[in-house]
Formats: sequence, structure tokens, C-alpha cells
Amino acid sequence: MPVYQRRTRVAAPLERVWEFHSDISGLEALTPEWMNLEIVAVRTPEGTDDAAGLVAGTEIEMSMRPFGVGPRQQWVSRILDRQEGETTAWFRDDMVGGPFRKWVHTHRFAADGEETIIEDRVEYELPFGPLGDAAGLFGGVGFEPMFRERHKRTKAAVEDR
Repeated sequence: MPVYQRRTRVAAPLERVWEFHSDISGLEALTPEWMNLEIVAVRTPEGTDDAAGLVAGTEIEMSMRPFGVGPRQQWVSRILDRQEGETTAWFRDDMVGGPFRKWVHTHRFAADGEETIIEDRVEYELPFGPLGDAAGLFGGVGFEPMFRERHKRTKAAVEDR
């Protein structure tokens, strides 16, 4: 299965970076405008609508229309695990409905003094069976602009200026 990874150093403490990634507003803030993201609903593990903290079991229903081309793509993401320690924190989400056959995204954060190392790791499988498997080897090329922009936006949101 193909894997995409990106790592960035942020000049902000782990606590601030983790807080930014712990709320739906963080997802909205770091998603590039050209993705045309719309959050449809945020459901707690109990099934109630709640846009507060993103805990394990939370489902996020959203739609995207990259570059305004084609129909809107529906996407449901579920937070699988979420852990926070003194020097590291991470959470993992998967796609339970959307354009990929498989999508598991691990977000890791590690304190390095007063800075934080952010690492995104995406394991994915494209649709269309064997044709998608062959194309999947080049999927990282398509992910790079989006994750580069996400990391840039994270830095802008959490670093002291």
C-alpha cells in the first residue's frame, strides 16, 4: 500500500500545536481554499452533533471540490485514536466514506525544546482496482501541494510573530 509522509518543524510549543489540531476550527483553518472544504456535520462517539473537541470516535462529514472542478466529493472521516503525553501527541483518522478505497492518516507531534515537529503519514489506496493500484505509486505527487500548504498554514496559526 502506498504511503505519503511529510515532516515540518514549527516554532511553537507542543501544547499550542496540539490545541490547534484538537478542534474542527483547526481543520478548517489549515485546509487550502482551493480544496473548497465544507464541514457538513461533526458527530460525537454517542452520535450527537457537536463541533467541540475531536476525540476518538468522532466522525466528521465533509465535502470538497478541489479547484472548483467536477462534482463535490463526499468524505466521512473518523478519529480512531488520540493520545497526548508530555513530549509527544498523536491522533489517527480513517476515511469511512469517500473517494479512496483506503485512507488512514496519522498526525504526530513531538516536542523539541520550545518547537514542535509535525509529521503526517497517510496510507492510502486509490479506487479502480489494479489501475488505481498502479496510479497509487504516484499519489504522493498529488498530496504534496496540499500537505505543504497545510503545514504552512499551521505555522502561520501557531508561531509567534
